[in-house]
Amino acid sequence: MGITYTPKSRKRDDRYLVSVKEYTQYHRDGYLIVRGLLSKEDIDKLYDLAERTKAGSIKPVETSKMADSDNSDNSGSANEDPLKSEFVQQTRVHMVSRLDAAAEWGMLHPRVLDVTEALIGPDVYALQSMMFLNPPGRGGQGWHQDSYYIKTHPDTMVGAWMALEKVDEENGCLWVVPGSNHEPIYPPEGNNAGNVHAVDAFKDLNTVENVSHLDDEMNTLSKVVAHYPPPIPVPMQAGDVLFFHSHLFHRSFPNRTEDRYRRSYVCHYCNARSWIPWDHDGYEGETGNYRQILARGRTHLAYAEPAFGTEVFLSEADAESDSVRMMGMDDGMMMPVVQKKES
Repeated sequence: MGITYTPKSRKRDDRYLVSVKEYTQYHRDGYLIVRGLLSKEDIDKLYDLAERTKAGSIKPVETSKMADSDNSDNSGSANEDPLKSEFVQQTRVHMVSRLDAAAEWGMLHPRVLDVTEALIGPDVYALQSMMFLNPPGRGGQGWHQDSYYIKTHPDTMVGAWMALEKVDEENGCLWVVPGSNHEPIYPPEGNNAGNVHAVDAFKDLNTVENVSHLDDEMNTLSKVVAHYPPPIPVPMQAGDVLFFHSHLFHRSFPNRTEDRYRRSYVCHYCNARSWIPWDHDGYEGETGNYRQILARGRTHLAYAEPAFGTEVFLSEADAESDSVRMMGMDDGMMMPVVQKKES
């Protein structure tokens, strides 16, 4: 016996409808740029969020912990976390959506979720938010794959990179390797952070070291990137949103300008039928699903509601739909047969 499920979100006048060409391009190349997805008013609200973050009014507990750790370790080792100082100096801030209503609104922006729902839905969890400031001389992240850090099972994660101002090669735009989304996730040595793929399922899936390090000599994932044609930059304007697959090889360089920031708001999502053995702020038990916001559709798993009351458009599917069972036919084939529910 089964229950039919025809997912359908509520209609809106400003809903973004994804084209088949866009869907195909995302799954072929691993990324999709939707130009002008966010309005000027939307960007003004997120830009203000960035400025308040820069002023220090949004400060996660993790920043203080990292600062203490940084003060106690001044070894200057080339192997130290290349992103550590960026967090300490708050040029990037994690999980602002759990600290600020505007940040939650941005992560749950309906037009961003319209695209996400079409690419990985119909059921969507909102997992993570990050505000990037990247002032002159700072920022940048070496080659990496996002699912190296955040695992979902099934493996369904997607990122949404929202440009809050002009982004180009000078102030540190993203660089991507088209088609690299078809690569597996290259794991670190050992299984301390879990795996995306079944252990020992591959005969030649090599481990990598110093993922995200800006130095390609240190970051051994760069050896895999070298098998592809040259990476391409992704310049963007305020309001453009880049959706990218969690296996895609991507990176950025430090901001080379003297008078420009590179403000962007980056959020991650996955299908809400995925089991998530992760949560940024920690959790109890074997999964952090109950910390993730159900943003679209439905789920049979635990989930959270928006802490600041941001409206989400969940499925209007009828829970009392007709049931379906499979019936054996005389020719040996199985056919679905709908059983009407009694009124």
